[in-house]
Amino acid sequence: MAGLKQIKTKIRSVQKSRQVTKAMEAVSAAKMRKAQQRALAGRAYARAASGILARVSGARELKGHMLTEARSVKHALYIVITSDKGLAGALNSAVLRATHADIEKLGLSPSQITVVAIGRKAADYFVARGYTVERSTHNTDTVTGKFINELVAMAVQRFSSEGVDVVKIAYQNFFSTFEQRPTLRTIFPLSLGELEAVVKDIVPVRGVFADTAGVERPAGYTIEPSEEEVLEATLPRLASIFVYHALLESQASEHSARMVAMKSASDKAAELAHTLTITFNKARQAAITREVSEITGGMEAMST
Repeated sequence: MAGLKQIKTKIRSVQKSRQVTKAMEAVSAAKMRKAQQRALAGRAYARAASGILARVSGARELKGHMLTEARSVKHALYIVITSDKGLAGALNSAVLRATHADIEKLGLSPSQITVVAIGRKAADYFVARGYTVERSTHNTDTVTGKFINELVAMAVQRFSSEGVDVVKIAYQNFFSTFEQRPTLRTIFPLSLGELEAVVKDIVPVRGVFADTAGVERPAGYTIEPSEEEVLEATLPRLASIFVYHALLESQASEHSARMVAMKSASDKAAELAHTLTITFNKARQAAITREVSEITGGMEAMST
C-alpha cells in the first residue's frame, strides 16, 4: 500500500502543476493578443517614418550626415532585448546566440563591445562572459516614450562622438503564435533599407493588417528651414522607430512563446497524470488480487 500512496501523491502533484501551467497559459494568451495588436497598430507610424526617410534620401546633407555615415567597425554597441523571466522555450537563448554570432562575424573582442541589456536574461548572459554592460533595465509590458527617447539619445551620442562605429539592436520578431525569429537590425548608421525591413517585418503578408502600398521616392525635395536642421531633428526620431517596434515585437514574442510552452507543459502534465492513474489502478488491482489470494489460501489451509 505504501507504493499506492506514493503514486497517488505524485498524481496530485502533477495535477497541481497542471493548474499552474494552465493559469500561466491563459495570462500569456491575453498579454500576447494585446502586445500583437499594439505592434500591428503602430505600423502606420513605421511606414510614415520610412516614407520620410525615402523622401529626403536624395538630399545632399543626408548622404554626408554623421548618423548615416558608414565606417570601419572597431567598436560596436548592441541593444539586446530579452525577457526578465524564463519558461518561454528557446526565446531568450535564440536572441543571445544570434547576437553572439553577429559579434563573432564582426571579429571583435569583448573589450570592443558595449551592451545595453533590456531584460535580466541578456544582462546575466553578457556579464558572465566578460562583456561591458553599460546599462541594464527590466523588460516590462509598458513601453514609454521617455524610455525610448533616452535610449535613442544615448545611442546617438555614442555613435556621434564617443567612438562607437555601429549601433545594432537584437530582439525576437513576432511572425505568428508559433513562430518567432531572432532578428538583428542596424540602427546607426541609419539607412532606408534597414527601416524598410522593419516595416516589412511588422506588416503581415495577408489579413486585416496587411498593407501592400509602396513607398514613394521623389527625385528631389526642397527642405526648409535647412536640410541640416531638419535632419538633426528627424533622424533620431526615425531611429526611435527601430527601438519602439523592437520592444513591441519582443513583448508579443515573449508572451506567445510562454503561452505555447505552458500549453505544452499542461498537455504533458495531463498525459503524465493519465499514465500515473493507469499505473495506480493496476497496482491497486494487483494488491486486491494478492489479498484475495491470501484469504483464499488461508481458508483452504483452515479447511484441511
